[in-house]
Amino acid sequence: MNIFKTSSFAVPSHRTDGRTKSGGRVYGTDRWLVHSFLHAIGDPVMRVVLWDGKSIPETTSSSAVGMVVNDRATLVRLLTNPLLHFGDDYSAGRIEIEGGLVRFMETAYRALAKAPKYRRISDPAAYRRNQPNLNSLPESRQNIHCHYDIGNDFYKLWLDAEMLYTCAYFPDPAASLEDAQIAKMDLVCRKLRLQPGQSVVEAGCGWGGLARYMARQYGVNVKAYNISHEQIVYARQRARAEGLEGMVEYIEDDYRNITGTYDAFVSVGMLEHVGPDHYQELGRVIDRSLTEQGVGLIHTIGQNCAAPMSPWFLQRIFPGSYPPTIREMMTIFEPWGFTVLDVENLRLHYAKTCEHWLERFEQNKNRVREMFDEVFIRAWRLYLSGCVANFRTGTLQLFQVVFSRPGNNQLPWTRAHLALPSGES
Repeated sequence: MNIFKTSSFAVPSHRTDGRTKSGGRVYGTDRWLVHSFLHAIGDPVMRVVLWDGKSIPETTSSSAVGMVVNDRATLVRLLTNPLLHFGDDYSAGRIEIEGGLVRFMETAYRALAKAPKYRRISDPAAYRRNQPNLNSLPESRQNIHCHYDIGNDFYKLWLDAEMLYTCAYFPDPAASLEDAQIAKMDLVCRKLRLQPGQSVVEAGCGWGGLARYMARQYGVNVKAYNISHEQIVYARQRARAEGLEGMVEYIEDDYRNITGTYDAFVSVGMLEHVGPDHYQELGRVIDRSLTEQGVGLIHTIGQNCAAPMSPWFLQRIFPGSYPPTIREMMTIFEPWGFTVLDVENLRLHYAKTCEHWLERFEQNKNRVREMFDEVFIRAWRLYLSGCVANFRTGTLQLFQVVFSRPGNNQLPWTRAHLALPSGES
């Protein structure tokens, strides 16, 4: 399903100087609107160029980044609801960016963090704000379908060879995306201390790369659950081709329907789609699934204080999504007495991962254009650029949390098991 319809966002016709024909004359009211907009988002050091080529404010016309607003209606929308309309109008081509989109977004996010209207203060109802759908079982299927079932061929253009759509781990910042994703999978396995013959359940397996890696490299048996039909079909094909069908079973079903008991529970990149309303339900699933000596790991995008997602992101990219705080995550563990063993924040690793994705997306934009329209390309460019900026500025975090039952004393005395194998850096 393509939620970006060109008919919804008419792309304006442009003059040779890049300004729209319909912008009209600039009046004092327009300048007031620009100043009001900039003040509302924290007075970032950026210029706003209007349809007549005038830069506002003129005193900062030499700032590193700027935005070109091509008509008055777009300017009014920016003032009324910037977190929604900036994304829509950029996607439609009514806003252009000068100085680089990632750099522009970083400037905006740093300013927003200080703006009184948007300052991040923990909000107990943050998850429910701006949500088009929450995450009941049928709503979860709809939300996942909107993002993950838009075509495996699209994701193949810019993900790594294993199709991992989660934060990689860069032992060396210069590592390739492929090597960093393998390093991430191995880090997860070492944190779980997997041993041959053990059983593992994975909640939300994506295209199945981690399950195959655990089976192939660590000799464990994996049941992997996912509600994306496109991803499950791909995962089963890969497991069959790699001769892993006897060790990996991909189940097209919701995490709430997990059955059986396992030595390890793992979830990488699914908690963002669960929602705090369902954290105790997830904890109940883990409680009935783990053996007495079992170990679990949850890898998720997070944030430092509970704040709502932008309405544009929820409506156009990831409906139903929400990155939790550590405090909110404890709702999964506390009711069942789980012990948190380890928390690691890989925020900068995710910034680097998104840089790779954005670069590959841009390299393949002509092939993307054969699948979708220009509005889609611009929206996903904004999404990926925003991800880089969010992780660079610390608006978003990446948490890996390891946990077990309180009576489990089969625990390592040191963190030596997390060291890289000899010869790796």
